[in-house]
Amino acid sequence: MADSVTQEYGADQIQVLEGLSAVRKRPGMYIGSTDVKGLHHLVWEIIDNSIDEAMAGFCTNIDVTVNKDGSLSVEDNGRGIPVDKHKKTGKSALETVMTVLHAGGKFGGGGYKVSGGLHGVGVSVVNALSRKVLAEVYRDGKIYYQEYHRGDAGDELKVKGTTRKRGTKITFYPDEEIFDEVVFDFPTILNRIRQQSYLTKGVTIRVKDERTGEKYAFYFEGGIKSYVQHLNRNKEAIGGVIYVEKDTEEGLIEVALQYTTAYQESIFTFANNINTIDGGSHLTGFKSALTRTINSYARKAEILKGKDDNLTADDVREGLTAIISVKLAEPQFEGQTKGKLGNAEMRTAVETVFNEALAQHLEENPNEARAIIGKCHLAARARLAARAARDTVIRKGALEGMTLPGKLADCSSKIPEESELFIVEGDSAGGSAKQGRDRHIQAILPLRGKILNVEQARLDRILANNEVKNLVIAMGVGIGDSFNIDKLRYHKVVIMTDADVDGAHIRTLILTLFYRYFRDLLEAGHIYIAQPPLYKVSQGKKKSYCFSDAERDKVIKSYKSDQKVTIQRYKGLGEMNPDQLWETTMDPESRMMLRVTIEDAERSDQVFTTLMGSEVLPRKKFIQAYAKKVQNLDI
Repeated sequence: MADSVTQEYGADQIQVLEGLSAVRKRPGMYIGSTDVKGLHHLVWEIIDNSIDEAMAGFCTNIDVTVNKDGSLSVEDNGRGIPVDKHKKTGKSALETVMTVLHAGGKFGGGGYKVSGGLHGVGVSVVNALSRKVLAEVYRDGKIYYQEYHRGDAGDELKVKGTTRKRGTKITFYPDEEIFDEVVFDFPTILNRIRQQSYLTKGVTIRVKDERTGEKYAFYFEGGIKSYVQHLNRNKEAIGGVIYVEKDTEEGLIEVALQYTTAYQESIFTFANNINTIDGGSHLTGFKSALTRTINSYARKAEILKGKDDNLTADDVREGLTAIISVKLAEPQFEGQTKGKLGNAEMRTAVETVFNEALAQHLEENPNEARAIIGKCHLAARARLAARAARDTVIRKGALEGMTLPGKLADCSSKIPEESELFIVEGDSAGGSAKQGRDRHIQAILPLRGKILNVEQARLDRILANNEVKNLVIAMGVGIGDSFNIDKLRYHKVVIMTDADVDGAHIRTLILTLFYRYFRDLLEAGHIYIAQPPLYKVSQGKKKSYCFSDAERDKVIKSYKSDQKVTIQRYKGLGEMNPDQLWETTMDPESRMMLRVTIEDAERSDQVFTTLMGSEVLPRKKFIQAYAKKVQNLDI
């Protein structure tokens, strides 16, 4: 794709759309938030600029370094940001790009055919939200240098030496006045860089954490084909990875997919290396081609007979892992976070390319084709069984006048926005919670034992499980294709389990259920985890509840008199009397609760597959790797 991009990349290719203003006043408009997610958005903006150089064919190496002084550097061996004077601004092109919002080589100036940083806010917003930025450009045998403070250029552009290198290095210090915290999370950065490496094959990306000495290098000649293999490393595959790459008039289309024996689908879509988490036209085209092509082959091969119903879209996606990556000149992203691709022409392009490639693969690999269609056929039978089971759950509620489960102690309020559902482990804890709660807004649903591991079960078996069935009826949202978030009866659904191994296991089982079947509730922020204390430390009339060993030790040190200190260790919620449970864990005025979010869908998917899937070895390795980081673990 680099052939059609001009080698000329100077100030004339930098177009200025508007001046930099209000970024520091309203940072959320540009980076979403000022929490840790917003902080890392700055990192993505700088890395994306280097990735754009790679996609344009001018960059083969990118180095990302988390520095000891709290800054982060990104260096590439691309063309280097232009440094000649810009006609419109009268400043150097570098200073223009760094200090003017919507100035860049990605708005039709001929600098890029394909780019990810299409909003053009990237480096200037990073500059505005950093207390200091250092820019070095290696061009024409010289090292150009300029320093910026909170968006403003300090001195003029300088030449500080000679070099044989080419490219750009940006080092930024995020502003403590803007962000809640300014500490970079290395695993988050590492995961993003691995993803970008898969999507930009043939580029070496090195990443180093100077704070710890950790360093990694990524290079994937196989691109998204390697990505699918990575995602399926803990799953049992059905056949090999099916891969197609084609350069069309609409843009470059890449699709890689592989079936597994799992029950969940894992499909990730990208447009110009941007993760389109809400899908879009490329995903629609892929799904349409997948369903039509598999049904067509199944009938042609007489696996599906005349009387059989066609396989549905859900049937053919069960156990599927797929990556759809498109690169196009003028993508239309919907929403500020670029979460959905809107280009209508991409639907037809992806559908045509993938339909032809999949049909050819199935014809050439008949044994693999039969295994895939056998898997889809089994999913169809399970779907019919699940529908019957789901209808039973819904019908049961309807026949009994929407009678709620007998174990549920409901709240008196019928206003979802103020109502809370506590999912409690065991009857004894349920008894304490029922007595200690605020009956007006808090409902209690005790669970008996461990619920079903939904990672290893289809929907028909899941709905046959009484504990799951009770939870579905209590929440009111339905499940599967009858799910409706608007019918949620409680806007806070709180998982409240003991602070021990069994409690953690039950919590993971419940979270797996929510992640796989009620993900919209997680994304809307309705799911919480209660934080019961581990200790009660008392001395005379003084008492403190502590949530960690460190907090316990600190409290004990603060009780300095000679009077005896009593430490009570809570092994379970049932050991607390109703007043204690209310005061420490349920009282909205004083409790601590964690809201469950999905920061990274791919990472979440991998964790649930590892922890709850059928493969034992990956789970063992995961536990060995993270055991030392777990605190307050009772064995």
